[in-house]
Amino acid sequence: MVRNLVVFGGSSHPELVDRICATLGVEKGGLHTSKFSNGETSVSIKESVREKDVYVIQSGCGHVNDNFIELLITISACKTASARRVTAVMPLFPYSRQPDAPYNKHGAPLAKNSYSSRSEKSYTFESIPPSPRPHSTHTGMNGNEYPFLLSQQRPNFSLDRELEKRLKEKRQMWVPEGTAEINTGYKEWVAQSGTLVAGLLTCAGADHIITMDLHDPQFQGFFDIPVDNLYGRPLLQHYITTSVPNFQEAVIVSPDAGGAKRATAIADALGMDFALIHKERRAPKISDRQERSSTATMMLVGDVADRVALLIDDLVDTSNTITRAAKLLKDRGATKVIAIITHGIFSGDAIERIQASALDKVVTTNSAPQDQHKVELGSKLEILDISNIFAEAIRRIHNGESVSMLFDVGGI
Repeated sequence: MVRNLVVFGGSSHPELVDRICATLGVEKGGLHTSKFSNGETSVSIKESVREKDVYVIQSGCGHVNDNFIELLITISACKTASARRVTAVMPLFPYSRQPDAPYNKHGAPLAKNSYSSRSEKSYTFESIPPSPRPHSTHTGMNGNEYPFLLSQQRPNFSLDRELEKRLKEKRQMWVPEGTAEINTGYKEWVAQSGTLVAGLLTCAGADHIITMDLHDPQFQGFFDIPVDNLYGRPLLQHYITTSVPNFQEAVIVSPDAGGAKRATAIADALGMDFALIHKERRAPKISDRQERSSTATMMLVGDVADRVALLIDDLVDTSNTITRAAKLLKDRGATKVIAIITHGIFSGDAIERIQASALDKVVTTNSAPQDQHKVELGSKLEILDISNIFAEAIRRIHNGESVSMLFDVGGI
């Protein structure tokens, strides 16, 4: 029996909250959440938390903004009720993968072309994604094809030479020769949400943060309070050694350069070979006044021929990266492709992509609810339970013990 410990669960992932409480041997705290007719969140605490150690479990999935506001209100309510310490337990941390400043050397972010119809569910999984090319044609809303460079279509008016000269000078003034467009870099501005989220949690009254596999580990630097970033790596390693036949003959593959460090750590720990998929982005040669665009070519560095490829990643949202990587690995001779990821969000048409892809199996944790995804994917999806890891972390922090053991064995 753990004394002076209260565990509250938000509405994002009730099943995980029940599992953690069952492992700890405590009852889930009485917390009532509701919505007003205008969408505002109301939180009521149904038991005393005075001078107690409170843990609020809320994962950054589902309706992320609503769940995050619910977490902030719950933390504030606990501090107002004289809780001794309030810890936010966030298995999937929201807003941790948004870039701070997604600008290139030319200025503001590249605009995405919206000519392709979103209603068509055709997935090619090619290493070079389809994108408009110079002199390509696209179909308009009325069914007529028109060139991609709309700016080059000008009506043929009969103008006198003086007026034509003035118009030419005006066009050259706005679009200088040899440049794609005039871009000062201030057309759009993307807020740095990392410091904002950290500040909101701190101002709400959080004394401690527990999460798992932050997309960017440097995110911890935004906080002025302790942050325990637990690793999902021991759990993934345990699955590989127990569920992959002849795992030492398989190849660990990172789907991008950003996850290379994470994948190599698993490969080194298990004595397995490592491969990397590199995305090479090159801007095509373009004419004047044409909007710049870039294409990404996926290249495999390593050998996966006649071997099982294990794709390791921390988070999958739309599944575009892993499905394209799976096709590339199959094209290079891999006999089987298994994606092993920590956080499976599977938003948008991710499930349809996985069903139509070359992936043989997807392994993820229950940091986000997976019940509906399991129904749709069936045996293609396997779920690992992380409740033991977070329960052990809560127990150790509550008792003032070290949590370093969880970084090695993961509470397995």
